[in-house]
Amino acid sequence: MTQNQFPRFPKHILAIGSTCVDIIINLHHLPRTQEDLHPTGHTLSLGGCAYNTASAIRLFGAPVTLISPVGTGLYGEFTARELEKRGFPAAIRVPDQENGCCYCLVEAGGERTFLSWHGAEYTFRKAWMEAFDNDSFDMVYICGLEIEEPTGYELIEYLECYPERELFFAPGPRGIFIEKEKMKRLYALHPVLHINESEALALSEGKEKDPELSCGETPVERAARILLSETGNAVIVTLGEQGCFCLQPDGLSYYIPAVPARIVDAIGAGDSHIGAVMACLSLGRPMREAIETAGRVAAAVVGVQGSTLTEQEFRNIFQSP
Repeated sequence: MTQNQFPRFPKHILAIGSTCVDIIINLHHLPRTQEDLHPTGHTLSLGGCAYNTASAIRLFGAPVTLISPVGTGLYGEFTARELEKRGFPAAIRVPDQENGCCYCLVEAGGERTFLSWHGAEYTFRKAWMEAFDNDSFDMVYICGLEIEEPTGYELIEYLECYPERELFFAPGPRGIFIEKEKMKRLYALHPVLHINESEALALSEGKEKDPELSCGETPVERAARILLSETGNAVIVTLGEQGCFCLQPDGLSYYIPAVPARIVDAIGAGDSHIGAVMACLSLGRPMREAIETAGRVAAAVVGVQGSTLTEQEFRNIFQSP
């Protein structure tokens, strides 16, 4: 893509999904049954896939609107207060349902395990969108957790009203539990899939008559090929320390090496990665450059506690040594 092909204005991004309280518990290792442990740390932080993604997008200066329902109770009040502080005032308040939270167990090596108590933050109603200028959005982010919920059908129905929008879908590790009918309808909207290696293998399992790999093809490449045949759009597979693989609709594929990182915790790494990809594409950058940049952002996120970067931490990524 040449400079004169960049869009005149950035594309407006709509991020739909959860904002919740992350209760981060630092442990040497995950407990075994009946084992008593003393955590090495305990903090409350604002998190949630949509919030993390929108935060990364905004750091780039790309226009983003966050639609994230906030419920009642202790966690709802904390969420609403923190959203206001961070410039994302709660657009949707749900007065008849409590907000949930996410217990984030972070081991000494930085790996995280989530225990999500779902509340109002994972729900969706089409009627909520009546107050917004729906015609102004060009790109949309959604997460599998909201699709899995019973109200996921309403979210799909809303998305189907605007098939011209560029849809970015992060199914997450629970993507395999989403009803087949929901996935079929989502794939018909031609989303860009953003998944990790295990998710790619799980979502593609059993979907090809010949299970043998093509000559020289890796399991990840095969999984991406199968998924692209269903969605008709790019498949981005994050590979941790091995970087990232992308298969584009035109058949072009490539690996992007990982950026070395000192891992504090991995919370928000995937969210920041897809957020950075969407922000760069919104600003007119090509996919490969967007993924390269996203790798740098994700490497910075795993180097801090919590799921998002401050503006200074973000600026540090792009400063020359």
